[in-house]
Amino acid sequence: MVLGAATAHAQARLTAEQHYLAAREAYAKGNATALATHARGLKGQILEPYAEFWLLRLRLEQAAPGEVSDFLGRYAGALVAEQLRRDWLIVLGRRQQWELFDAAFPNLFSDDPEVTCYDLQSRWRRGDGAAVEEFRRIWASPRELPEGCVPIAESEIAAGKLTARHVWERTRLLLQAGQVGPAKRVLDYLPANEQPEDRQLDAIRSQPVKFLERADKLDLKRRANRELLLFALSRQARVEVSVAASHWTKKLQERLPPEDQAWVWGELATQAARSHDARAIEWFANADGAVLTDEQLEWRVRAALREGDWSGVRAGIEKMTPLARNDPSWTYWQGRSLRASGAKEEADQFFASIAGEHSFYGKLALEELGRPIAIPPRGYEPTPEDIKAAAANPGLQRAIALFQLDTSNQRADVARGVRLDAVREWNWSLRGMDDHELLAAAEFARMNELWDRAINSADRTVGLHDFQMRFLAPYRAAFGTQARAQGLEEYWVLGLVRQESRFIVNARSSAGASGLMQLMPATARWVAKKLGMRDFSAAQVNDVEVNIALGTSYLRYVLDELDGSPVLAAAAYNAGPGRARRWKADHPLEGAVYAESIPFNETRDYVKKVMSNTIYYAALYGGDPRSLKSRLGTIPPRHIGEGYAPTITGQATVLQ
Repeated sequence: MVLGAATAHAQARLTAEQHYLAAREAYAKGNATALATHARGLKGQILEPYAEFWLLRLRLEQAAPGEVSDFLGRYAGALVAEQLRRDWLIVLGRRQQWELFDAAFPNLFSDDPEVTCYDLQSRWRRGDGAAVEEFRRIWASPRELPEGCVPIAESEIAAGKLTARHVWERTRLLLQAGQVGPAKRVLDYLPANEQPEDRQLDAIRSQPVKFLERADKLDLKRRANRELLLFALSRQARVEVSVAASHWTKKLQERLPPEDQAWVWGELATQAARSHDARAIEWFANADGAVLTDEQLEWRVRAALREGDWSGVRAGIEKMTPLARNDPSWTYWQGRSLRASGAKEEADQFFASIAGEHSFYGKLALEELGRPIAIPPRGYEPTPEDIKAAAANPGLQRAIALFQLDTSNQRADVARGVRLDAVREWNWSLRGMDDHELLAAAEFARMNELWDRAINSADRTVGLHDFQMRFLAPYRAAFGTQARAQGLEEYWVLGLVRQESRFIVNARSSAGASGLMQLMPATARWVAKKLGMRDFSAAQVNDVEVNIALGTSYLRYVLDELDGSPVLAAAAYNAGPGRARRWKADHPLEGAVYAESIPFNETRDYVKKVMSNTIYYAALYGGDPRSLKSRLGTIPPRHIGEGYAPTITGQATVLQ
């Protein structure tokens, strides 16, 4: 009893924030007793709904419908209610309690694949023919088949409406996407004598070249062997396309049906384009008999861009689906291809269709039309009443409470988890807000020095804009001082930091990068040593002045090492100097072509946004009015002997 009293006394001394963190940890460990104790400490607090949610979530399988309805009613509209409703719908689907499921489903706001499949199953059981058509679209997607869709798949297979051909098509799609586990489960739908062995798939995944070395001995009249061969060629192409190509002999090609040959050429061509292999264009031509995906066609266009093949650019874009073709990137390059062929008026129509967008390609299109970048006027200034309404929003209040939690003594994964909760809470609270409310929320975030949420909220407006809010520049004095000391353009540095961390001082990526300029530990140590900083410790990386000094020094280094090109330097800052160099060509490349053909999706998007951000910061704060195209410049060709200091890690530093 004495021990129990002491424990209760200790619990009573905990703050609400400490109770929340302890409750969160108890939930993660499945410790309902500890969770209930800390939930009592959160009674009447703004974060109380989380504790209630966790308690109910731990025993949701045994919960009565009335308990769930009570929680959803008390927290109607809250993020925790949406999360519980999603989990509850999955429980109801597993129990086959379709009446309760059908009543609850329409209130789910988010699009969740698992819940969607249970909804399809419910409709299918009621004889809704459209449910099967929607299921077919899920079947044709390269991801694990959600549990709720399995009964439909089994029924369609038993009825002969999904045949072995459909199973193999889905298997190839999954293997192409690297989804080996889901592919194995799909193959279970085949007769046992038609299934390849699991160990064969695993062996090919780890060492595809060994399988290719034995390709001549395979019986390719058997479908399973053909699919294993195609998987091995595709897998090896992702590792090293030249090795895959060396095994793709004329003799081997002749042993496969024409459609399989075309498919392999498409895979080889795509990976060649990703690695900037000049053979990509020829190989895409060999793949004309295949139905290429939009992603493959995008790489066909990128390969043509790097070779200056404007007719190839146009042909590749025209083969895309309408959805992909209407992306601003391909709208812009279609315009460029038309202009290159002399069709100026038609080209200008393409440019005009995206010239009003505040994006990388929107700016480039505007410049192609000879029109200057214009900052939209401030559309609305929130009143004190507007800001007061934002401050009274329960979801925004919960987000603020989570952001303000002191997690300095917590593990890095806990800190990231709490911040992720806060971001989700904030973003959920913005749904349905009009432009006035979004700008009020942005100002509320700015007042609380939540720079990233201020930027994010202002970025969402449709008709009324505040670009000063979208492109906040906290710590500008420090950035300006260090940029001048390093001979860097302040607006480019701000553009890079906006993309790196959104000015979050203690930002930490899953890769371990820290601070405003998202420095990897090894990079920070190397730069600190280079600057002669004595007694440097990792903890200093989150100090504003230190982080900016280290980050701008490293940025100066990569800029000097990479021909003074801000495009190359931005790519290097994100993905490493070695990669940025390898992505150059044997001939000069237009800066926009280099950016578009970066193999990493993350880095490609990063470079575009950094350069686009720079334009706005310069325009807002009186900087160099140069156009985006002139800033992108021309990327010089690679030359023999290019290298970089081995002390630089070359790891991506972007905040995840």
